[in-house]
Amino acid sequence: MNPVTARAGRTAGMRPDLVRIASWIEPGSRALDLGCGDGALLAYLRDQRQVRGAGVEIDDNHVIACVGRGVEVIQQNLEDGLALFDDKQFDTVVLSQTLQSMHRTEHILREMARVARYGIVSFPNFGYWPHGWSILRGRMPVTGQMPYQWYNTPNIHLCTLRDFERLAQDLGLRILERATFHEGREITVLPGWRSTLAVYRYAAD
Repeated sequence: MNPVTARAGRTAGMRPDLVRIASWIEPGSRALDLGCGDGALLAYLRDQRQVRGAGVEIDDNHVIACVGRGVEVIQQNLEDGLALFDDKQFDTVVLSQTLQSMHRTEHILREMARVARYGIVSFPNFGYWPHGWSILRGRMPVTGQMPYQWYNTPNIHLCTLRDFERLAQDLGLRILERATFHEGREITVLPGWRSTLAVYRYAAD
């Protein structure tokens, strides 16, 4: 099997955004995954990139899945902060598709900058053009990336790419890389309008 085929086989089943996130984490480094779900990313990083990782997750079933994968996981609500972790305990901290559901957005980003030199954040892009069209028609948007009705959505802080970039600047986070996706495909042309998911890597200077 050639290296390209082998690499594709190892990432089969992982979301494209998680594959990109994994590629941004240095082999042999230390990583913290906030809202780590079933631990798939951490298990991949451990097995394929020799990353020493830990996760934070609140859902019981996800915690059990992490344990089944042999992933180190702490059951805790992220709203309580990251006081369990020391300054710069990790090289990279990941917050994947969770930022928009946090009540204290600035606080979690500051805590991420405290515990790791690098951060990776992904979130739904509210600037996706059909969202604006839906609002013009008098309805809140419902899409594959945001499949909830206005009254039952966990997404309380929606933003566009420019919104996040401005917040990062205000918090002293230096953006290093950005990737945007729509239905699993990477979007490079007019990403602010055409993507439904944004992924950023930044340095906490």
